[in-house]
Amino acid sequence: MIEGSVILVTGGTGSFGQAATAKLLTMNPRAIRIFSRHENLQSEMRKRFNDERLRFLIGDVRERERLVTAMSGVDYVLHAAALKEVDTCQGNPDEAVKTNIMGSINVRDAAIECGVKRVIGLSTDKAVDAHNLYGHTKAIMEAELIWASRPGIRLSCTRYGNVIGSRGSVVKLWREQAKTGTITITDPDMTRFWLPINRGVEFVLNCLSQMAGGEIFVPRIPSMRLGDLANVIAPQSEWNITGLRPGEKRHEVLLSKNESANAREFPTAYVIREAFDNCTPGKALPKGFEYSSDRNEMLSREEMEALV
Repeated sequence: MIEGSVILVTGGTGSFGQAATAKLLTMNPRAIRIFSRHENLQSEMRKRFNDERLRFLIGDVRERERLVTAMSGVDYVLHAAALKEVDTCQGNPDEAVKTNIMGSINVRDAAIECGVKRVIGLSTDKAVDAHNLYGHTKAIMEAELIWASRPGIRLSCTRYGNVIGSRGSVVKLWREQAKTGTITITDPDMTRFWLPINRGVEFVLNCLSQMAGGEIFVPRIPSMRLGDLANVIAPQSEWNITGLRPGEKRHEVLLSKNESANAREFPTAYVIREAFDNCTPGKALPKGFEYSSDRNEMLSREEMEALV
């Protein structure tokens, strides 16, 4: 499907965008358009890949007209642009709304205007029973994309948890802090869903190829306990336990009890859709099912060591 096609990646200079670009280039696309606000990161990325199939476009998802220009002739859009830091969104709510909600609406509308075939938005476990502004903006993003799916243009979302190796990852923070002998940790018993960035990319691209439109795809991935991870990353360090920050949950949920009635279970993912017909494959979930990070398969120490 990717071979010979033109793909636009919003937020394309971010961790996901760069990993997705590396994977997409192996699939023989005609062109990949990297759309972001970051001139320096675009320059670094241009030098890193040095591939004539890449085109770099400076732009902001807040600007619909620029998106229309960028999407002209595009087949598929991976929408990864967002303000992602919980604290940043809490402290700058108007800016989070402009980027994560209004920006996503602009992506959707520009894609419809330009005749893009498929759009897939990247969401987060924090969108489920949202407890902070970042989560609320992503929940609205999901709704804004999904309701607009129609014949001729398919729009869906993926939703997953913490990504190993992404910019701002706690792994990088703790490695730096470990040099001082003390690391900051909110709550050792906190749990999080976790997956490597390359697996996140593969999941998104698989969903892009399989989507009918109007779904939310949730990967079946393991969890980790924060204290266990700290012992792997900085085994000799003392802990400065700071407690939960405003808007932070002790455990995350990728599929809520309310959503599970409209979900199906597959070997590697759950798929949420407003309605399934009797011919839809997949297994119906038990009443009241919830996919929570604290009631999930936990990574062993050996598995965490291999990942980090």
